Amino acid sequence: MANTYWMIVTDKNNFNITEEKGFSIQGIDFRNRRKAVRMTENDRVLYYVKESRTFSAAVTVTSECFEDDSKIWENNNSDEKFPFRVNIEPNVVLKPENFLDALQIAPTIEYIKKWPPESWYMAFYGMLHILSQRDFNFIENEMNRINRLNR
Repeated sequence: MANTYWMIVTDKNNFNITEEKGFSIQGIDFRNRRKAVRMTENDRVLYYVKESRTFSAAVTVTSECFEDDSKIWENNNSDEKFPFRVNIEPNVVLKPENFLDALQIAPTIEYIKKWPPESWYMAFYGMLHILSQRDFNFIENEMNRINRLNR
């Protein structure tokens, strides 16, 4: 079975929590449960930080989706515990000062073409999105390039 390529839209606080956990686990909110249960081992995930409109990391899923109600991540809705979870491992992690500016690459991403150019950021509403392999690879390659330049 082919890998699925995902994008998680998160806020800076929850990205930091995932990073502090060594990019070992990711929770998905209840609203996205149908997508979350489709996540399987070897799927790939990009992180998009919504406040800065940047891409920050790429990881590989290392488990099937499972449920866990323990509180890890924060949400304005205090009842949300992001219970649909997968284990992950990091592939590319950018330093905050080097996050990839989505505005710079948005015009080249297929996924965004459904929205008017001036409203490209609307493509990133909601927590979990499926991307094409082409979009995923393009963004991950740009992130790797940034890491090479900043060593």
